[in-house]
Amino acid sequence: MSKILEAQEHCKAAEKYLKTGLLKWKPDYDSAADEFSQAAQCYRISRDVKNSKECHMKAAELYEKNRSFFHAAKAIENAVIVSKELSSPEELYNMACNSSSLYQQHGSGDAGANVLDKVAKIIEEKAPELAVKLFQQAADVSSVESSQHQGTEYISKASRLLVKLERFDEALDSLRREIGFHLESGYTGAVGRLTVAIVLVQLARGDAVAAEKAYKEWGNNCEVPEMQTLEMLLQAYDEEDRDAAKRALASPFIRSMDVEYARLAGTIPLPEGIDPVPKAAVRENAAPSYVSVNISEGEVANTSRAEIEEIDFADNRKTEEEDDLC
Repeated sequence: MSKILEAQEHCKAAEKYLKTGLLKWKPDYDSAADEFSQAAQCYRISRDVKNSKECHMKAAELYEKNRSFFHAAKAIENAVIVSKELSSPEELYNMACNSSSLYQQHGSGDAGANVLDKVAKIIEEKAPELAVKLFQQAADVSSVESSQHQGTEYISKASRLLVKLERFDEALDSLRREIGFHLESGYTGAVGRLTVAIVLVQLARGDAVAAEKAYKEWGNNCEVPEMQTLEMLLQAYDEEDRDAAKRALASPFIRSMDVEYARLAGTIPLPEGIDPVPKAAVRENAAPSYVSVNISEGEVANTSRAEIEEIDFADNRKTEEEDDLC
């Protein structure tokens, strides 16, 4: 018997379990759900993705009616895996949320967070905005149901994706939350690197003052390489030194960070820089400065321009007084 025919037989058996009669007042949801699950597997082997997905979703509905929340969540997760090429990102997003909710109702928070993370990776390229939401939800579920450490991994993925999307305000909130997770779990080793990330995001926003405030707030958690990089970078922006800022952004430490932050450093606008004051231009063939007849050549060399002008003014005034007397 081919797998298609076998799948159809399982579907017929499932329909029989759902029928009621004089001697059977209640449908047998559990047995029907098992039959639909087996039919879904047969369709999958036959590469009939559409029917496989439908059978998994029917099984999930029946398991949920029978309050078998774990099996219902697992059936939806299987439907996601089977139809990831067929379903739209929005549909996969909704299926992931439903599956995670059912896992949590069963008390399996880790499995609920894991399915959100799994689907986020599937739709990340086509719908990064939805993937961010799934990573954030996974962090929420994991921090409540499981551990802060696992939640940190999920929120870290959300932070990097937000930076890639250039949604800097949301990225800052996500990075601050990531730091909070690390501090709550007592793992401060990663806070310094995240501080560098926040400074880079603030500079990408064009706010050097906020970048310096971030360093003052979390700089005490930085290691020596992180402190050196940040101090060199912030000093360059404070002094508006383009060359120094360019060298700091291209430092080996920043290049060794996650790809999203390393790429961000290459797009950060450099400070404007302070142009040197231009020297006074000398006009060619200009007439020599007027020198009073009452001053000798030796005195000219030792007399400042202001003193010469004062002497000229006195000579002119004296000439005017003589003309008045005449």
